[in-house]
Order: sequence, then C-alpha cells, then structure tokens
Amino acid sequence: MARTQTVTAAPADPAGRDELLQEYGFAFAADEGSTHTPDELSTEPLKNLVQLAAKLCGVPFGVINVVTSDQQQQVAAVGFEAAVCSREDSMCSQVFLSGKPTVVPDASLDPRLASNPFVTGEIASVRFYASVPLETASGFVLGSLCVFANTPGTPGKDQLGMLEILARQAVQLLELQRRTLQLNSALSEVRESNAKLAEFAGRVSHDLRGPLTTMLGYVEMAGDEVDGDHPAAEYLQIIDASGHRMLAMLEDVLTYSRMGGALQRQRVSLQTVAAEVAKDLGLSFGSGAVLDAEAMKLHVDPGQLRTLLQNLVANAVNYRSPDRDLKVRISGISNYHGTTVFVADNGKGIAPEDRQRVLEPLVRLHRDGDGHGSGLGLAIARRVVEAHGGELSLKETPGGGTTAVISFPAGP
Repeated sequence: MARTQTVTAAPADPAGRDELLQEYGFAFAADEGSTHTPDELSTEPLKNLVQLAAKLCGVPFGVINVVTSDQQQQVAAVGFEAAVCSREDSMCSQVFLSGKPTVVPDASLDPRLASNPFVTGEIASVRFYASVPLETASGFVLGSLCVFANTPGTPGKDQLGMLEILARQAVQLLELQRRTLQLNSALSEVRESNAKLAEFAGRVSHDLRGPLTTMLGYVEMAGDEVDGDHPAAEYLQIIDASGHRMLAMLEDVLTYSRMGGALQRQRVSLQTVAAEVAKDLGLSFGSGAVLDAEAMKLHVDPGQLRTLLQNLVANAVNYRSPDRDLKVRISGISNYHGTTVFVADNGKGIAPEDRQRVLEPLVRLHRDGDGHGSGLGLAIARRVVEAHGGELSLKETPGGGTTAVISFPAGP
C-alpha cells in the first residue's frame, strides 16, 4: 500500500490584511509612505529578539518585517536603520506565505530573489538570507523574522531551530501588544461610559431632589399642624420616612456613579481617614472605642478611601448584632505585592452563599432586624477598590461578624 504524504497548505493572504495588522497597533499612512506603532507601545523587546537571532546565526543583520497589502515595514532591525519599502521590493514578501522557514545560502543564485533590489545592489547586496514566518495561532501571517549577511553562508540545524523558536516568541510579543491595545480601548470606553453615567445621575439626582425636598418640607409643616392622635399623623410619618429613604437612595446612586473616576493618589494615613469617618458617623474612635484603626500609610485617592471606609463602617452599624456592643477594627499588612486592609466588625455576619451577591448594586438581604439601606453601600466600596486596581471580598470575622478584605496593588 502506498504511503500518503500529508502536505500542509500555505497560509492565505487575507483581503483585510491591513485591518488585521491595525489590531496589533500598526497604523498605515499611505500619503506619507510610513508605518508606525502607537507611542505607548515599545519595539525594544522585539529588537532584543532580533539581536539574539542574528548572534545565534553569526550574521551582522536581522529584522522583524511586517508585510502590509502594499508595503514592508521593518519593525525592529539590528545592524542597519529600520525603514519602509514597497511589498514588491521586499525579499520576505516573496516567501513569508510559504508556511515554512526559508534558507537561501546565496540569494544571487536563487531564481526567486536574484533580481530583487536588496540583492542586486540597488538597495543592498544580500547574499545569505534566512527567514521564518510570523504566523499566529489563527493562521494569520504578520510578516517574518529574518537574518542575513552580505556574504554567502548556511546555518546549522540547531541555529535554524533556534530561529524558529525566536519567531514564535516574536509572535507572542505581538499578540501581547494586540491584547494591550484591546484592553486600553476597552478601558477608554468604560471611562467614557462612567463619565456619562455620572453626568446622567447628577442630572436625575438634581431633578428629583428638588421636588422631593419640597414634598418633605410640606409633610413637616403638615405634621406640625396635625395633632399626634389624629389618624393623618401616622400617614405623614410614613410619607416622611419613605421620602427620606428615597432621598438617601438618590445620594447613594449619585455616589456610586461618581466613584471610580479619575484618581488623585497620594500618601494617606489610614488612621486619620478612619478617625474622620468615625466623626462623620457619630462613633467613638480609638483604643477600646466602637471604631479603631492601625497607623499605616496607603497610596490611594483620599476622598475615595474615605467613601470606602464610611460605607463599610456604616454597613457594620446597620447590621450590628443585638447580642453585643458594636466593635469595628481596621487593620492592614503591606509587602512588595501591595497593601491589604481588613475592616472587621462583630455584627450579624453574612452567610457564605450571600457574600459575593451582596457586592452587586441594589442587593439587600431583607433579614429581620436589619437597618434601612439602599443596597449600594458594598457596591460603592467595591467600585472604589476596583478603580484602584484592587479587589474586595468578604469573609467571616473570628467569633462572628463580617470582615471586608481589601487588596490594593503596590503603588509608586
């Protein structure tokens, strides 16, 4: 029986090549005849790979080429200045879609390359030439990693193997660059969305607070004129309580929408901010008091840290245990990874199955004896932490209660 030989088809050159390359950060300006990467992306890691490839093969020149629909862009070059040429003049464009490495001991004797301006002396006088396609996992070939010299030569098997490994590393760096751009774009969209949300919430809050405040004023006036034994007095108290809850909800929604915007980071004393929170909430502060905090420094936005702690401590007040006096302890640890802050109370606690759910906006547990709340306190706290690049989770306090674990990454 004859043995069937499997032949791997060469990758196709997609019609939307330039659009795909733009996802990797390459912008093409046809009117200027130039190609460039965004300022925030560096080609230095790619250049290091090229330098290693040239040294491994014992040649003076190396380059990573990106091939567009009509150009070749030398993205990272060693031994010469990177430039742009037409795809027609490119050596790599003749072979980069072959689906395999190309080794040419003497380009002047190769029918594919002998008349190329990089070989004839019009642009350069290349003789030895070796290249490996830069093919992604999806089968898209961005260009090639190539090394060359002005004298004939032949690489060893090990040298060619290392060249292929370095080409794969180059593809991984370019994929990382692509992901970085995608994340930056998504982050920009989120920031724009948050700004619009804050603006909308501010308008709605202003438009609703006006008539609501007026209504509560008339309710208070009516309450002063109605005898306490009159049936209407109870109705007025219900309206007043509901109106104030709605007013508090509006404030919480506005706070939630504003958190996570532009941060003004600075070195902040955790103990000082905690003392301010205690004063705001009418709680005693210090050793043996309702609220206590360790002396440590954080690199955070001070206003948002105050909002974070205020919501967590207010939650502890709302969900205190009826069996013991409320105690809230704020502590933390720091290392080279960053800082972790613990806000531990001795209240009712939260069941394990509810700890993740209560971090979502407008989620309340509706347990007997719970105080009033909008369901936004923990969501606001989480939004602040995530804006700082950190994480917030809940766990049980030893002896009963809830501990908020806040992880801030290391700051400058």
